[in-house]
Amino acid sequence: MKRITIVLASLAVLGSLVSCEKELAVKNTNNQTTYDFGNTEADLQEALIACYNRIRLEGTFARVGYMHDVVRGDETWNPQNAWYLPADHLNSPGTNEVTDQWIWRDCFHVVNRCNFVTSKIEKLNLTGETIDQIYGQALFLRGLAYYTLATYYQTVPLFTDYDQYGSLETIYAPNVSQDEIFDQIESDLRKAMELLPSRDKGGEWAKGRATNGAAAGYYAHALMFRHKYGEALTVLKDILSMADGGNQKYGTYKLMDDYGANFKEGTEFENNEESLFEVQFMDYGTGGSDEEWTPVNISSNATQGHALEANFGPGSIGGWGDVSMSNWLYNLFKAERCTDGTLDPRLYWTALTYEPEYATYTGARTAAYPNGDPRSNTAYMLTITEENQAMLRTNNDNGGIIVTKHTNGRMNMYDKVVTGLHCGINVRLMRYSDVLLRAAECENEVNGPANAIQYINKVRARVALAPLSTSGWTKDKLFEQIANVERPKEFGCENGRGIDLIRWGFFYDSTRLAQISEHSRYFFDKDVTVPITTRNLTAGEATDDSFTKYYQPGHEYFPIMQDIRNANPNISGNSANNNTDNAAAWKAAYGEVHPVVALD
Repeated sequence: MKRITIVLASLAVLGSLVSCEKELAVKNTNNQTTYDFGNTEADLQEALIACYNRIRLEGTFARVGYMHDVVRGDETWNPQNAWYLPADHLNSPGTNEVTDQWIWRDCFHVVNRCNFVTSKIEKLNLTGETIDQIYGQALFLRGLAYYTLATYYQTVPLFTDYDQYGSLETIYAPNVSQDEIFDQIESDLRKAMELLPSRDKGGEWAKGRATNGAAAGYYAHALMFRHKYGEALTVLKDILSMADGGNQKYGTYKLMDDYGANFKEGTEFENNEESLFEVQFMDYGTGGSDEEWTPVNISSNATQGHALEANFGPGSIGGWGDVSMSNWLYNLFKAERCTDGTLDPRLYWTALTYEPEYATYTGARTAAYPNGDPRSNTAYMLTITEENQAMLRTNNDNGGIIVTKHTNGRMNMYDKVVTGLHCGINVRLMRYSDVLLRAAECENEVNGPANAIQYINKVRARVALAPLSTSGWTKDKLFEQIANVERPKEFGCENGRGIDLIRWGFFYDSTRLAQISEHSRYFFDKDVTVPITTRNLTAGEATDDSFTKYYQPGHEYFPIMQDIRNANPNISGNSANNNTDNAAAWKAAYGEVHPVVALD
């Protein structure tokens, strides 16, 4: 018995040793670290999805990140929502969390996750076609995030290696110059252009993902911000469709026959042939406030939409009524008729207004609602008539022309504005029409007007506007046409106008500042029994004018929030923090601002 006991005890000890060895070899897959994860192609694909997820936060393109550049421009005004007043008035003191921190926070979420992907690939020396695609997409998304940061905050810290987050000495990095940030943006996008396939070669894979065309498009954006027009023109000509003189290097793009197809939800409209890059959204999920409004987003029921519809939507039917179209932009649309005498159809897709002409449209080229009877069209279950148009106002208290882009105002898909991150319309960040108009701008800057007109006329032909004459233009006059007619009507109330005003130097010239101040005049329409005021406003009629009355030099950029500067003492303030006028530095780098020129 004693021998048996000894034998059994020995076996138990051996068994426990074997068991311990097996237990020690097991990794807890639910407690992975950045050292364990990201070492395989499958891991990196998952990490890349996490990078795309970050451009869908409210600080990037799902809400305030998109809207703050919309209100920074002169095409819209803010009917007194405190969240957007600092951006609209361009005078934030650096303590507004929404303006001065959320965009910073969420863009750096994108940067940090992309750095994880790129650093893993670089340190492990991973290669192959799929790895190239992963690497290229991460570089594009990092470039996009830094483009947003540099054009919103001017000067920010630069992180390109994930190891920088591992030490207090490197994580508390100082901000670097705007030029250094743009050098990195250009580097990232050039590399992405080499690594990524075109939309044609990518096929179904390319839908919703960054391609070499998307990288090339944003590379041209970055070059033009620093007035590298010759380099940008070369890239833009490569993107052009073969019919427009391009070489299909970056895939086949074209203008959609229906301008409205760029703002509709559905597989037949989203990721279409005009889209170089768009952010993917779905009307999905019922998650609570933690999932909707914070960067956590871990619930399986987290909403997958954006809140732009609620930002633009009128308060009377569930929207927040945050942003209204400027009277200047509305009247810019009304100033020029299509060749058959109808209204520019882009007005229909930009403003939710009643126009008697809409009831008589028939042709698809100029019809604002080409695929159905416009007399039965409704907006959020409200039939737009001459009688009820007074209630179609952005803000319940202060009125304003309703913006319909990025909403279901012209599609009647939903019976109300659903507040929160619920709108499923993809947000198109760059379209082929932008390539054409940027090519026209660069051509005009480099070679003068002669060859630039052709690109403008292709955009005008899509909406049946008469072509511009090929004669009678100076460089300054054609610039005026592009900056204050063609681009506003094509991209009205979309993200990017504020960035344009900075790169053109409009904040650094008194006549240009007066011009955009005139554009941004607004009027509080408090009487809901009469239609909203749509006429151009004189200074005496206007309720206010944000640029003239409130703008402080340097505040064309948003200040870095004081809490961020307190947490990282190595970060210095930008021009908005320090109330520094950027005019002298801008003119030293780029010359004089184009003068205001009267158009015929």
